[in-house]
Amino acid sequence: MWELSAHYLWWILALLLIAGEVLLPGYFMLWIGLAAAAMGVVLWAVPTLGLLAQAVLFALLAFAFCVGYARWLRPRLERRAPGDERLNRRGEQMIGQRYVLVEPIVNGRGKARVGDGQWLVSGPDLPLGSTVEVVAVEGTTLQVRAAV
Repeated sequence: MWELSAHYLWWILALLLIAGEVLLPGYFMLWIGLAAAAMGVVLWAVPTLGLLAQAVLFALLAFAFCVGYARWLRPRLERRAPGDERLNRRGEQMIGQRYVLVEPIVNGRGKARVGDGQWLVSGPDLPLGSTVEVVAVEGTTLQVRAAV
């Protein structure tokens, strides 16, 4: 029969792990697959490496690749443009914005026109038509102060 070099076995394992990543995405098997591919390169360069040394080196490489992804690559891939951290929190996007009161603030409660709707506001008593600035959000109520 024919004999397969050990470095080819590492490359086959790498392909299987990366294929598993494609089927079950999660970015975990990809890095272990890359470690297996690196082991194939190491074994191609140093074909006399023993089985125990291969196993230890593979474990170290897999750990290094996973940690490298988690600590170095992932934070760079997840960089967000300023303001994106509030993308799906509409109320927080309103902080610092100015709106006009459509109901006066009486006893700390009123309403302001926001786009084509109205939002509940709380803050100091102010007359109808006053311009207010949003300083915080509590649930669906905007905390406001008189705009300067």
